[in-house]
Amino acid sequence: MAVGIFDSGLGGLTVLDAVRRRLPDLPLVYYGDNAHAPYGVRDADDIFDLTTRGVARLFEEGCDLVILACNTASAAALRRIQESWVPQDKRVLGVFVPLIEALTERQWGDNSPPREVAVKHVALFATPATVASRAFQRELAFRAIGVDVESQACAGVVDAIEDGDMILAETLVRAHVEALKRKMPSPDAAVLGCTHYPLVEHAFREALGPQVRVLSQPALVAESLADYLRRRPNMIGPGTRSRFLTTGRPARVSDRAMQFLRRQIVFEPA
Repeated sequence: MAVGIFDSGLGGLTVLDAVRRRLPDLPLVYYGDNAHAPYGVRDADDIFDLTTRGVARLFEEGCDLVILACNTASAAALRRIQESWVPQDKRVLGVFVPLIEALTERQWGDNSPPREVAVKHVALFATPATVASRAFQRELAFRAIGVDVESQACAGVVDAIEDGDMILAETLVRAHVEALKRKMPSPDAAVLGCTHYPLVEHAFREALGPQVRVLSQPALVAESLADYLRRRPNMIGPGTRSRFLTTGRPARVSDRAMQFLRRQIVFEPA
């Protein structure tokens, strides 16, 4: 029994950690495509090719269900994967929907028409590729009307986090928040649309101020996964052990992961 978690690098570990807290007995296989991170500056075809390569590797590990814990992959490749690539007995899910359901206060599986919601002005912080895809706005439109979304492409933040330069990452966050505020001075809510960003969530919160509701993905995705597996227990695959796979240098990636999660994780070559 194993569920796969895919990310372009280390950011998906924030999701993995939240899933482990919510579902401690569920084996998880993590695939980090560190050799090709970040995805946020790549085109859609490149992101699709890299994502399907990683997901196929997770299928080989016995994962019938894979979570794309990468907003860029979810935005640029998920729909194409679901419609044209994923085998009939497998499932690949993204991380946008749980976030939008929380933002719009709609329950999982609520397919009623879009309606007005309490939040009116939303700031979206994401990678350039996620912003360019407009996937967040598209998914939001299925569930809500009358919501103004202002996006900020946070170039450089993922690179700094992957390199372990948190001072630079926090400096970039403050600059991107200021740039967003010039376009939308008073957002009601802010969406951290990249699973790397929880690692610098405090910097976003400080720059935005206490009046802005900040939504981060890991706990929301973990709860949504628990609900999904409760409804579809057959999607828990035949794998039996947790593993950490990377396309990068395993020793270096393991060191970075330990810095982020404050516990030892040993990555293996993918």
